[in-house]
Amino acid sequence: MHSLIAVAKEFARDEDGITAIEYGLIAATMVAAVVAAFGLLTPALSDAFKAIGDKIKSP
Repeated sequence: MHSLIAVAKEFARDEDGITAIEYGLIAATMVAAVVAAFGLLTPALSDAFKAIGDKIKSP
């Protein structure tokens, strides 16, 4: 049982996992920002592409 407590203490002192979690949270925040930006820009981009397409079609 003593070795289990020693392993638990060593795990608590290990900071490598914390860094990985921080990078994961940063990546998730960036993904959420990109998804939100595309969500906000989609109507404007759609209108712009439709206008360009209409100009290409008309002589």
